[in-house]
Formats: sequence, C-alpha cells, structure tokens
Amino acid sequence: MMYVRFPLSLRNVEDLLFERGIDICHETVRFWWNRFGPMCVLQVQLSPGWAIARP
Repeated sequence: MMYVRFPLSLRNVEDLLFERGIDICHETVRFWWNRFGPMCVLQVQLSPGWAIARP
C-alpha cells in the first residue's frame, strides 16, 4: 500500500498511472480527487480499525 503511506502530488499520480499505461493530465487527477475524494475520506473515517496519522 505504498500509495497510502506516502503523500503524492497530482503529477506523481499522473506518472504512476502513465507507468501503468494510462495517459492522463494531472488536471484530470485533480478533478477526480475533487469529485471522489470526500467519499473516500468518509469511507475511511467510518471503517473500524482505520486511523489517519497526524503529523
């Protein structure tokens, strides 16, 4: 779960997807995060046993 352990910039996500054959713009990643990020955060907060590390 490397993606969860390390913070990724939009361009890092773009590069990771490109390595897997998906050619998209970092703006597309930003759009996806703005659209689906709150749902992901809510799921993590509601899941028992999950904790978000605070710096």
